[in-house]
Order: sequence, then structure tokens, then C-alpha cells
Amino acid sequence: MTDLYAVIGNPIAHSKSPQIHAEFARQTGQDMRYDSILGDLEEFEDDVEEFVAGGGRGLNVTVPFKERAFRLAGSLSDRAHAAGAVNTLVVGENGLLGDNTDGVGLVRDLGCNHLYGFSGARILLLGAGGAVRGVLRPLLGENPAQLVVANRTASKARALAEAAASYGPVSGCGLDELDGQQFDLIINGTAAGLKARVPDIPGDCLADGGWTYDMLYASQPTAFVEWGRAHGAQRALDGLGMLVEQAAESFHLWRGVQPDTAPVIDMLRNAA
Repeated sequence: MTDLYAVIGNPIAHSKSPQIHAEFARQTGQDMRYDSILGDLEEFEDDVEEFVAGGGRGLNVTVPFKERAFRLAGSLSDRAHAAGAVNTLVVGENGLLGDNTDGVGLVRDLGCNHLYGFSGARILLLGAGGAVRGVLRPLLGENPAQLVVANRTASKARALAEAAASYGPVSGCGLDELDGQQFDLIINGTAAGLKARVPDIPGDCLADGGWTYDMLYASQPTAFVEWGRAHGAQRALDGLGMLVEQAAESFHLWRGVQPDTAPVIDMLRNAA
């Protein structure tokens, strides 16, 4: 019997996840189908229950439901618990397991696909929402010299940093407190790019030879990719690779096999 999986979000028509997982299934010979579900903003939990009742084996969860999936899951992985958000639900005999694969997706894309060396780096992480929570602990696990979480609302950034303080050298501040600081890697985890905006950060906060990374992706360079290029970034990357890598981790959780991500990233990039 063909196993059923899906991604749920609102909006969802733009999602590349069905295409990604169809390619993973083809690569690895898995008998599965992967659909997209437009989640009801009021009835998300009912949508998940209906999917599971219909034989669904797993879900990817995207905006704006990651925190509600966290509350819905009967059990949580350490990654999900640390993130306070769930992007992957695994249907098991004992109910729903919630996990978060965003952090491993980001680290694999930068570290494995682009060979970025995190150890000893000064990292600036912009934002304080679910995307940032999902990647904070995995980034600290890569032994940076410094990780600063900066957000328009400084109290949110400080709260995130305080919660993660036991995992590495992390601090939080407001965007207006970044003057005079420089970073080797700046990661944009804000939603500003959805409106073609860039967080209000100093133009000189990127160190010579520094990299920029936007968790968002688009067929054209995002506003933050353009900012990186304009400010001399050695590499100015978007989040397409992160999308594929986090999907590969979800696929592994569900199917127990690790797909090859490189050809899928190339396929999506060439189709853009």
C-alpha cells in the first residue's frame, strides 16, 4: 500500500515540498505519495486529525502552524523542544512525534554544500521567531566564537539567548545595538524579505570576507541576498539548500533512508 505524506501550511500553493519529496522517493525507491494541504487557520488541529485518520504517515508543517504543531504533538524530540516549534510530524503507534529539522537543514547546507567553517566564527542571527528558534541550538553546536541574536524587539532576542545560554556563547540585543560590531556570517531569519525589505542593520557590520545567508528563497535574488552582494559578501546565499536539506532529514525520519540532496537542489535551481 502506498504511504501518504503531506505538507500543511497557509498559504501552500507555492510550496516546493511535493516536488522535493517526489524526487527523494524516486531516488530511493519508496512507495509513497506526498501532497500539499491548505490548512485552515482556525481548524489546523482538525486538519491534522483528518489526515492521520485517512492513513497519513507524516506531515511537514510550515507557516503559520509550527508552534501549534509543537503543542499538538504527543511527544517531542530534543530538537523540537529546544526550538519550541515543530516542522515535522511522525505518525507512530503512540501518536504524533514532533521534530524540528530546520537547524540541521541550515547547518548541512552551509557546512556540507558550501563548506563554510563555523568553528571560531562570529555569527549574527537576525530575528526572534520560529525560524530563529529552530536553528539557534544547532548553530551553537558548531562551536562559533560568538553568536548574537538581534531583533527589532530586543527583549525577544535576549529571552532566546538566555534560554540557549547553556549551549554556547550566545547573547541577544536590539537591531539598534549592533553599531561597532562585525560578523563573519550574518543569517537573516526574519520575515522582512517577504515584503522585499531588509532588517535595519549597520552597513559595516559584515566583516571582510564575511558571508550572508537568507533563510528565504525565491526564483530571483532575495532582498537580503542583494544586501549581501552590495556590502561585499564573499558569498551571499539564499535558503533553497536549507529547504532541501531539512526535507531530507524529514524524509529520513519517515523512511529510514537518506536521499541525495545535491541533484534536487540543482533541479530546483535550474527550474527557477
